[in-house]
Amino acid sequence: MMYDSLNRRAFLQGGAAVVGGLGLPFTAQAADERTLVVAIPSNPSTFDPINQGNHDAMVVNQLIFENLIEIDGEGRRRPLLAKSLPAISEDRTEYTFELRDDVAFQNGQPFTAEDVKYSYDYILDPANKALRRSVWTNIESVEVLSRHRVRFKMKAPFRPFLDYMTKYMGIFPAGSREKYGNEIFQQRPEGLGTGPGIFVSARSNDVVEFRRNPHYWRKDLPGWDRLRVRIVSEEAARIASLMSKSVHIIGAPPVRDYLRLRQAKAQGITGASRPALGSMMLMIHNTRKPPFDDPDFRKAVSLATDRKTIAEKIFNGLVEPSAVPAPASAWWYNAKAAEDLAFNLEKAKAHLAKSRYASGAEFELLYSSQGYLLDVADAALFIQASLARLGIKVKLQPLETGQLIEQVFGGNQTSALMAVIGPSDPTFIIQGIYTPNQVMTRSSGYSNERLNTLLTESFRVDDERSLGPILADMQAILAADSPSTWIGAVHSFNLWRSNVQGFEPNTGITLRLTDAAVADLR
Repeated sequence: MMYDSLNRRAFLQGGAAVVGGLGLPFTAQAADERTLVVAIPSNPSTFDPINQGNHDAMVVNQLIFENLIEIDGEGRRRPLLAKSLPAISEDRTEYTFELRDDVAFQNGQPFTAEDVKYSYDYILDPANKALRRSVWTNIESVEVLSRHRVRFKMKAPFRPFLDYMTKYMGIFPAGSREKYGNEIFQQRPEGLGTGPGIFVSARSNDVVEFRRNPHYWRKDLPGWDRLRVRIVSEEAARIASLMSKSVHIIGAPPVRDYLRLRQAKAQGITGASRPALGSMMLMIHNTRKPPFDDPDFRKAVSLATDRKTIAEKIFNGLVEPSAVPAPASAWWYNAKAAEDLAFNLEKAKAHLAKSRYASGAEFELLYSSQGYLLDVADAALFIQASLARLGIKVKLQPLETGQLIEQVFGGNQTSALMAVIGPSDPTFIIQGIYTPNQVMTRSSGYSNERLNTLLTESFRVDDERSLGPILADMQAILAADSPSTWIGAVHSFNLWRSNVQGFEPNTGITLRLTDAAVADLR
């Protein structure tokens, strides 16, 4: 979710960055090389895993950098650079990992526990100003126990730790930040990860190119020799590139085209969807700015939002409607809190009449023009028309994805309609948007002492019986204050050529390309 405007400017100004010594450019590749081509809507903000904010573009970071564990396509934790999931102390404050001893960085340096400690110590150091630092501040220390054994000590029990570890982080070689400097991580991370793809070059608004890591520790992967991640902002152009066979997989396809083409076997195209864990679409209101500084106005907007119609008619079931930050199918869903905000124009009018803006109001609603994670343009138009029935004027403002994220994370927006994606933990989005000193705190300007206390309590338990009531109370608070208008939980859905093997949509939405096989593709 995070966005680094300085990194983005540096990347965009960098033009074509070709790293010497890492292989021939794609235009001169060998005839028998297997090349996979994918298309995503927007540029990476950076190649640095601790600063990347664009979930569509996280595919490039995850090809280069890996962490100790990951989430598989179905949302299950599994070891990655660790041999197994960690041993956890009885008081749940210590996590001990046994690390793989057959892993090397792409530059040939062996991977050890020292690299793990170095990477986490770096992101935790406030002087380094890592935009993802707030995710990890519950770590008290990282201790090297042996060459391939490391222990994380937490300040207090912290239930989401393992889920957070599957995103927003990557392990890099000890001493690499001082040796190479931040610019290398931002623009041309040559040999700095353990992942399956070695960075070759990048051209802004065009393509990021990789070659296969021949020494990757998973010996039979990846299933390609070359990979091109093309930046194709126009949805119609992404669809056309898929149909013309110039691209094998596309991210963020338009819903209408996805529904039309997902079983288009005659055209050699297939598709599938899967609920995305930790994902919600919402209108993020800035409660410091009029008219969203008024709780009754915020509630009026929420009550006037017909989520069921948006989910069924605009997204054809690829969004699960919910008026609270929990999918309706989830075990922690608070049905009573959601019912309090269910679509009801009469109740919306009553709350509007009680607000400071009873005589009318207008606000600007930002959204991505590039279909970030999914296209919300039609939903924005529907919301505009719905609120007009209350006399509320909505000025729609489409922005390039990077600009949108920059405005939202800076807290400069009045309101923004977007999908927010996080790890599968049910408190991640709540923590990130509504609690102090987090990645999206400025986007909402909202804080509630009771909510903060409940969040801390939730970190101490990990069973449904104990956690359920805490999560229900949190949803009730957010329903009463309505700092955001929740639309629903997002599904991950993709289209790809039928002769691509080993690819599937995943619960984290970002394309997973390591397992994609392209044996018969040129």
